[in-house]
Amino acid sequence: MSNRSLSSLLREVRACRTCEKELPLGPNPVVRAHSKARILVIGQAPGTRVHQSGIPWNDPSGDRLRDWMQLDHEQFYDERQLAIIPMGFCYPGKGKSGDLPPRPECAPQWHARLLTELPALKLTVLIGQFAQHYYLGNRRRSLTDTVQDWQASLPNYFPLPHPSPRNIRWFRNNPWFEAEVLPDFRKHVRAALN
Repeated sequence: MSNRSLSSLLREVRACRTCEKELPLGPNPVVRAHSKARILVIGQAPGTRVHQSGIPWNDPSGDRLRDWMQLDHEQFYDERQLAIIPMGFCYPGKGKSGDLPPRPECAPQWHARLLTELPALKLTVLIGQFAQHYYLGNRRRSLTDTVQDWQASLPNYFPLPHPSPRNIRWFRNNPWFEAEVLPDFRKHVRAALN
């Protein structure tokens, strides 16, 4: 487990063309990692803005996530502190009510290999139901139930809703999230980085 082998693996991921024919904007795998990263953020898949820039969470959702974590841009994008590995590495396309789900090929093909190269991880943040179902195996539970029972996933995982502006109604309907979950989440982020 060296940063050299991780760099080689990241080149392989970024060259991936497994589902090229299914991607409306073509492949552009977006992933960031370093062998010394202490926190791993696993989200859904890049949106169009992130696809174009190649910078993960480079959108209003990322602004909210950084606020939740109380990290500035420099801290958030410091790969020695924070790795970013989505469930789907490329923009999956547009659906009826937002982006399509992450491509199903990515996580099984790459996640286990990437995780073996991240030995310093202290906390994995699971954003949205796709990451939560994959890592927690709780397909019968709703996202709300999983996030509300966040302590059951600790110390390794911390489940969060997606910070998208589209989720404003969810945040309004679940005031316990900001009052109870976010303070504990911030405590775990600080502990993982110290």
